[in-house]
Amino acid sequence: MPFRKNNKIGAKKFLSKPLDAQPICFKGYQGQKEQLKAVPNWQERVRAFIDELIQESTQNGKA
Repeated sequence: MPFRKNNKIGAKKFLSKPLDAQPICFKGYQGQKEQLKAVPNWQERVRAFIDELIQESTQNGKA
């Protein structure tokens, strides 16, 4: 049964920060895409890693 438009009970994302409208895209090595999909909660973990990477870069004065 599909949801009606403007349904107040529909699926909602519970994220700590809002997502950007533009995706971050990069090419990985062969086979990484399939392996990554098998990792639980991989998208949130990648977002956290990117935050750490940016923080390291700014602490080292490279940003």
